[in-house]
Parts: sequence; structure tokens; C-alpha cells
Amino acid sequence: MLKKILIGLLVVFVIIQFIRPEKNTATAASANDISTRYTVPDDVNTILQKACNDCHTNNTTYPWYSNIQPVGWWLQNHVNEGKAELNFSEFAAYKNKKAAHKMEEVVEMVEAGEMPLRSYTIAHTDAKLTSEEKATLVAWAKALHQQIKSMPAE
Repeated sequence: MLKKILIGLLVVFVIIQFIRPEKNTATAASANDISTRYTVPDDVNTILQKACNDCHTNNTTYPWYSNIQPVGWWLQNHVNEGKAELNFSEFAAYKNKKAAHKMEEVVEMVEAGEMPLRSYTIAHTDAKLTSEEKATLVAWAKALHQQIKSMPAE
């Protein structure tokens, strides 16, 4: 009986490998990328690339294990949730009020150590932010927040 159950589970595991989520891989840079409207210094861009962009842009670099289901589904769900909260590839299209609020949230989440997610930094150790990187990112987000707040309402 146990053998039949294990064989059944193996068959299900093999079948689900053919049901893959759509990958978050843009073929071109977005016209609404944050850098098209706001200044993103090189040091900040480096931090964003290593710690934020996989979940908060339209172009994710997937690890090898994302091709194994159900792990791939779980990862794609994280990416979708991240993009729903903040998408740097579409940031320039945000209304000023929303953009300012998103920068406020960046400050709060980074200062609280909630971003990048622990589940992400376990597998991507280079995404762990140093105190200096956190300070750089927070200072940029605060400055951008103030810049956006000073703009007229849309």
C-alpha cells in the first residue's frame, strides 16, 4: 500500500512539473522605470539591483530551483506580491501621492529590517544589506520622498 502511495505521489510530482507559472522577465526596459523620472545614484542602483529588483521590477533573475514545482509557484507568488506593493519598473507612472507614500514605505521597511525578506536573503546572501547600504538606501528614499511631496498634486 505504501509503495502505491509513493508511486502516486511521484506521478503527481512529475505531472506538476509541466504546469509552470509565467516568468517575470521583461524583454526591454520600461518607459515608466523609476530612473526615467527620478535620479537613482549609482550606489543606490547597485543596492536596488542586488536586494530589491528581483521582486520589485518587471525583470526577475530566477534561481535554478524556480524550475521545480511547487517551489516555482511559491517564488512567483512572492514576485507578484512584491510587484503589487512596489514596482520600480512602473514607478514613473505612479501618481505623486502614491509615489511619495511608496518611498515612505521603503524607509519604514528597510529601517525595520523587513526588507529584503529573510526568505530571500537566505538563498541570496549577497542581498543582505550592510548598515552602510541600509543608510544609503534610506537617505535616498527620504530625499526622493521629499522631492515628490514638493511636486504639485496630479
